[in-house]
Amino acid sequence: MAAYIIRRVFAAVLLLLVVSAVTFAIFFLVPRLGGQTTDSLAAQYVGKGADPDAIAAIKANLGLDDPLYLQYWHFIKAIVVGAEYNLGPNPSVCNAPCFGYSFKTHVEVWPEIVQRIPVTFSLAIGAAVIWVISGVAIGVLSALKRGSIFDRLTMGIALAGVSLPMFFTGLVSLALFSFHWTIWEELQFVPFSENPGEWAWNLILPWCTLAFLYSALYARLTRAGMLETMGEDYIRTARAKGLRERQVVVKHGLRAALTPLVTIFGMDFALLLGGAVITERVFSFQGMGAYAIQGVTRSDLPIVMGVTLVAAFFIVLCNLLVDLVYAAIDPRVRLS
Repeated sequence: MAAYIIRRVFAAVLLLLVVSAVTFAIFFLVPRLGGQTTDSLAAQYVGKGADPDAIAAIKANLGLDDPLYLQYWHFIKAIVVGAEYNLGPNPSVCNAPCFGYSFKTHVEVWPEIVQRIPVTFSLAIGAAVIWVISGVAIGVLSALKRGSIFDRLTMGIALAGVSLPMFFTGLVSLALFSFHWTIWEELQFVPFSENPGEWAWNLILPWCTLAFLYSALYARLTRAGMLETMGEDYIRTARAKGLRERQVVVKHGLRAALTPLVTIFGMDFALLLGGAVITERVFSFQGMGAYAIQGVTRSDLPIVMGVTLVAAFFIVLCNLLVDLVYAAIDPRVRLS
């Protein structure tokens, strides 16, 4: 097991290096292939009406004229140990992990991401708890009551939940619960450390709206897995041995049916941690998704790169955890 964990951690670190290299190439190599010069990139740090001397100073301080492999080394080094920039009259120390400074605000990117991570994490963790519990429970009950009114009704609602886009259900929920019934008159994120009650109250509507989409998908997948599992020979053997029906369903049927959902949950949760862009936009929450949109609309390269790498880190981390969970559940994974 220890050797398997070491192999997976090494593979995760290697994958992060590949993602950082691809990200760096997209933002620094591809523009050059398209005809962009280092002067135009340096001018984004200086702003409009920049004189040639200021542009030349920025190019020298950032090493934009260095070979790409050397620039990439400085980029990785800044993330690991930090960097020092001379972008003004006084040198600026960028502590690790350093993703540089915003083109527009000249504010360090990493502290801005840190301020927004609790918003995105709070949104993701609450919605994940709701959609896993509700989706799996509905899927199991629908499989056990196959063909009943409950099964048809819940699967119809699940089909609607999968089909409707997030921006539609989010706007509908705001129209109903914020404007029509005024249950949530004004939604704003309150840190958990300041007021746990206000934190949860302001996130209930985004949680339920986001969970509606995912719980519908999980309900359908759980139902399909349970229908397949409950017809296996070992289920009939368990019943023949005199085990209680609850034990047969939960211990033998549900455990096997949930195995594929582990992978899907890891990916879904990781993508939300990378930035629930549409959800944060609809409910006006300033998380990582909103920060990414800000960077894209302003062509703010350091912000886009920082959010991209942090999102990639969450995805790789969640996939690593999924692999470890698989190894703990099924010993055959370790041998492979």
